[in-house]
Amino acid sequence: MPLHAKVDHDIPVPDTDETPELDLFEKTSAAVSAANLLAQYGLEVDVPTQDELEAAGMLAAAYARDPETTSLAATPNRLARMTPAELVVTRDILQRFGHSVVDSAVQIRHTVTNKLINETENPDPRIRLRALELLGKITDVGLFTERSEVTVTHQTSDDLRAKLKEKLLKLKDVTPAPPEDAVIVGDDDA
Repeated sequence: MPLHAKVDHDIPVPDTDETPELDLFEKTSAAVSAANLLAQYGLEVDVPTQDELEAAGMLAAAYARDPETTSLAATPNRLARMTPAELVVTRDILQRFGHSVVDSAVQIRHTVTNKLINETENPDPRIRLRALELLGKITDVGLFTERSEVTVTHQTSDDLRAKLKEKLLKLKDVTPAPPEDAVIVGDDDA
């Protein structure tokens, strides 16, 4: 099936100074969308080779170290030299690990909960019991939540002043009493 392109000549080309720079994730997502569209017209997206996996991993690692510089370095010419499989793997890595911490925390929470639910069907009773125990400790469930009580004793200002005055009076005379058999210098009887 041939691919027919319709060109709109009345749309002006944007000025390069006004065009915002896209993030690497946005660039790879656009490239993968284009590859998926072309796959409908005969482009073969092969299973990634080990070299393609390594190249995608290196690009994702560079992005993790410095997203801005890596995004700027990923020019359209460089991305065009990547195979569709490399682009797909890179986009998948960035999509999987590029979420905000809050999104990831929620996803991890759901993943752990789901895996614990699966482990409740384990044939080993020790694993089943531990999975059920951990499920019970989830704060939403709160079945095995350990609680500790804190007792706060409220006192009036007068009570606190009296206790403080009593302690200060005890500390007022801190000189130890001399032993009974000690000789006191300057005593006329000695």
